[in-house]
Amino acid sequence: MHPTASASLSDLWDRLTGTQAAPEQWLVLVTAAVALAAVLPHAVWRVSRNAVTIAHEGGHGLVALLTGRRLDGIRLHSDTSGLTVSRGKPTGLGMILTAAAGYTAPPLLGLAGAALLGEGRITALLWVATALLVAMLVMIRNAYGALTVIISGGVFLGVSWLADTDVQAAFAYTVVWFLLLGGVRPAFELQAKRRHGGAGDSDADQLSRLTHVPAGMWLFLFHAVSLCSLIGGARWMLTV
Repeated sequence: MHPTASASLSDLWDRLTGTQAAPEQWLVLVTAAVALAAVLPHAVWRVSRNAVTIAHEGGHGLVALLTGRRLDGIRLHSDTSGLTVSRGKPTGLGMILTAAAGYTAPPLLGLAGAALLGEGRITALLWVATALLVAMLVMIRNAYGALTVIISGGVFLGVSWLADTDVQAAFAYTVVWFLLLGGVRPAFELQAKRRHGGAGDSDADQLSRLTHVPAGMWLFLFHAVSLCSLIGGARWMLTV
C-alpha cells in the first residue's frame, strides 16, 4: 500500500476510534435552540419531520430483522408518513417489538447519540449514522424515500469527511438534540389525531390489537420513552 494512503487510513481510523474535545457550553445551547426551531414551528416541522420518519421507519425495520422477521421494504412519503413491511408470524413478541419500535426509535437513537457525545466520540457518531442510512437505503422501495435517505446520508458523509472538528461538533449536537426533541412531538400528534377519531390503524392501535392492552397505555409508553430520553440525553450533553 502506498505510504500516503496508509497514513490516510491510519488517520481515519484514529478519528473513528478516538475522542474529540467537547464544544463550549454556549455552542451546545445554541445547537439545542436550532433543533427546537426545527421542531416547534409547524411550517418548518412539515419538512424536518422527514428526518424523524426515517428514524421511525428505520426502527421498525431494524427490530423486525433482529426478531427474525423478513423485511420486505420501507417506503417514505412526501407527507412525512412512512410504511415498513415485514413478513413473519402476525402475532407474538417479534411483531409486538417491531410495532413498538417506531415511535420509540427517534428518542432512543437520540439518547444513544447523546451517550456517544458525552464520551467525546463525535466523529464515530457521524460515521455510525452514515452507515445506518446506507443500510436503510438498501431496503427503500420508492423514489422519494431513496432521495430523502441519499440526501441525508450525503450530508452526514460530507460533514464527517470534509468539515473541521468544530463544524462536526455543531452538526452532531444539533442532530442529537433534534432526535431528542423531535422524538417527543409525534406521540402528542398521534394522541391528538386519536382524540378526534383519526389514526385508527396507528402503531398504538396495532399494539392494542396484538396485546389486548388499551392503545392509551401504548401512547403512555411512547410519551414516557421520549420524555425520559430527552431528560437523560440533555443531562449527558449539558454536563460535559
